[in-house]
Amino acid sequence: MSAAISSGASGASRGPRRVAVAGVALSDCGRVDDRTALQLHAQAARRALADSGLDRSVIDGVASAGTGTLAPVEVAEYLGLKPTWVDSTSVGGSTWEVMAAHAADAIAAGHANAVLLVYGSTARADLKAGRRTANLSFGAGGPLQFEVPYGHTLVAKYAMAARRHMHEYGTTLEQLAEVAVQARANAAHNPDAMYRDPITVDDVLSGRIIADPFTKLHCCIRSDGGAAVLLVAEEYVTDAAKAPVWVLGTGEHTSHAAMSEWDDFTVSPAAVSGRLAFERAGVRPADIDVAELYDAFTYMTLVTLEDLGFCAKGEGGSYVEKGRIGLGGELPVNTDGGGLSACHPGMRGLFLLVEAVRQLRGEAGERQVRKDGGRLPELAVASGTGGWFCSSGTVVLG
Repeated sequence: MSAAISSGASGASRGPRRVAVAGVALSDCGRVDDRTALQLHAQAARRALADSGLDRSVIDGVASAGTGTLAPVEVAEYLGLKPTWVDSTSVGGSTWEVMAAHAADAIAAGHANAVLLVYGSTARADLKAGRRTANLSFGAGGPLQFEVPYGHTLVAKYAMAARRHMHEYGTTLEQLAEVAVQARANAAHNPDAMYRDPITVDDVLSGRIIADPFTKLHCCIRSDGGAAVLLVAEEYVTDAAKAPVWVLGTGEHTSHAAMSEWDDFTVSPAAVSGRLAFERAGVRPADIDVAELYDAFTYMTLVTLEDLGFCAKGEGGSYVEKGRIGLGGELPVNTDGGGLSACHPGMRGLFLLVEAVRQLRGEAGERQVRKDGGRLPELAVASGTGGWFCSSGTVVLG
């Protein structure tokens, strides 16, 4: 490694540096009853560092959220790191795409050289052991004070948005169910997925109602698990163990906190974050080979496809039919099975980045996407959604 690199963040005088993903990994996922959340952080971080082939001493930035009171401080201490750049941005499921954007900007500007994004959660194990309840509360202060008294739950907010899309555009329950069916079909090829048995549209429709129109299979699973992604400056690529996956463009956007302030229930903030990411990457939606989208509920996949520009507004229902978003489809989506079938330990956005990188590297095993002639995919998008469509972060990789 050159002296310029080892001496610290020295890229500011040379102008913006390119940023690459050097390492990705998951911790043990699914049913993990014998580890704490911090242990899952550490397991994922060690595996991502091993994947990169770089020494831990290169890490000068840590981004984390969702654990403890001072997330990046506590996580860095547990990992034995002393970062000079930190991020604790917490905007729900889109947290990790937004953090990736911030980290990429910092590295490009020379404020950091190598940033570790790391997450771990024992959401399922905690519920099973009685350490937490099934309901997630965001509090009752601020703008939420006008909604909480009416029992307006997180799932109910997504369900209302789905019903509006059905009313406006004729989207059907069967079309929403197709999202769950194809996610499960993708998961069948992922040995690490929590649920792999095939399901049908009828299985989805006949399930127990959670919040109209969502039945149980319209909703994400609850799992344990962690993930880590190591972003580095271009100078580190020659020392890394694998070919780089470049961060080509990012975008972020917040839409609302109170449902009464949401202009249109059929438009998510991905409509803005996606446009920004594609513009900054210099690519179009039609150029994308693989899409990893946040899917806490089936409607999220459908509307995000619209808002990222893969189909016109209102056409998401017809777009997801006939296997189009399956592994062999026109646009493979959530190739690992997504939050609907693979894993969902909480803020799942970091898992989207891991899967996108694995697809671009050709490391996805049985679920590996291939283009014509057997070629690997060249461009991927990861788009996370937070809250109740409150925020979005989108990252284009290639």
